[in-house]
Parts: sequence; C-alpha cells; structure tokens
Amino acid sequence: MLALAPGPAEGLRLSKARVETALRRGGRQRRVGSLAGTIVTALRLPQLRQDPAVEQAMALEAVTLLGVLNAVCDSVEQLAQSMGEAFAQHPDYQIITSFPGLADISGAIVLAEIGDDRARFADDRALKAFAGSAPVTRSSGKSRTVTRRRTKNNRLAGIGYSWAFTAAARPSPTREHYLRRRGRGDGHPAALRHLFNKMLGQLHHCLATGQTYDPIRAFPHGATSNAEHAARPAA
Repeated sequence: MLALAPGPAEGLRLSKARVETALRRGGRQRRVGSLAGTIVTALRLPQLRQDPAVEQAMALEAVTLLGVLNAVCDSVEQLAQSMGEAFAQHPDYQIITSFPGLADISGAIVLAEIGDDRARFADDRALKAFAGSAPVTRSSGKSRTVTRRRTKNNRLAGIGYSWAFTAAARPSPTREHYLRRRGRGDGHPAALRHLFNKMLGQLHHCLATGQTYDPIRAFPHGATSNAEHAARPAA
C-alpha cells in the first residue's frame, strides 16, 4: 500500500480495484473487498496536508525506505533458507526437530545456542540454568524463596518461550502439561516457562542418548489421560 500511495495525493486517486489487486498479490485471501473498501475510505478522509513540494519529497523518502525494507526482507528469507539447509545436514537435526514446537528455524537457533559439545553441560540442570528456565531457590534460616532466574542466555530463553507456546497450542501431552500447571495456579508465562524447562531437560537427555522425542515417555500422565478420554464411550 505504501508503494501504491506513498503520499496523500496518490491516496486520493487510488481505486478500490487496485487496492484489491495489491492485497491479493501480498497474500491476502479473506475479506479482500471489505478491507479494500476500508482502506480507500480512510485514504479519502480529510487530512492535514503539506506544501506539494514537501509532500512529494516525503513520498519519495517513503518509497526509498520501502525499497530498503524489501531488500532486508529478501535477505532474511535467503538467510532463513540457507540456515535451514545447513541445519538439516547436522547429525542432531532429527532429534531436535522431533520435539513439538521446534522446526527448522527455531531448532537451528536452539542448536546454535546450546552447541553440539556434549561435555559443555554436565547435566540437564546446568543446561536449564544456562537457559534461565530453572528457578533460583534461596534459603536463609526458616525462610525459603523461589525466584525467576535473571542471568541467562537471552536468545535461548526467547526461543524457549516461543517453543513452549507452539508446543502447547494444539491438543497434545505438552498442552495437557501446560493446562495442569495453569490449574495449579501458574500464570501463562510461568506455565510456559515450566513446560520449556521440562522439554529442555528432555532434549538434553535425547541428545546425550541419541534418541528422538517420545511423547508417551516424556509426558506419561498426559498420554494416559488422552488414552482414557479416547476409550471413554460416547454419551
């Protein structure tokens, strides 16, 4: 839309048909006509205007910045494709992508942050501390506090939130685990952090033993609940 109408003068001359064509070219499939009508109506509303020379200069600047943005987006797509191809050749590719919520891009980020040196983390607790998913417990006398870990690998923690969110989005043992944590009083971020913490420990075990993810062994409680629900006769 910025390419079609970089300034208010171009917006006033823009037809609904051209907007619909642009929306479809950009990937829009649903409610194209109504959205195009809304855009055209908004562009034709009275607005504050500048001197024509100033408007032309600002429109040219918008088109130039749009070209830069398009070049960056193209570079990101090329980088993502190259990263996915390189990740698919790694020996740990099948193990990492067998986990729910991890695909080529997210799995590659996880591998890049934890590395493939099996001696780097002595156990899963060390990896969880590195990712910041494991809480910090402090004791002093009779008092005991459990707080969120603030010193961590922020990139791994960031992809971990996305990993857990994706894994809990569809009916599965991971979603059952998320819902159980919510039922115990955890908020949404805390439940996702707990799920990430659990799956990260499972990933450490699978990488160390060369196994792929098994939802029944990973979440036996959730698998049992699903089996009981499937075996229950319909009312």
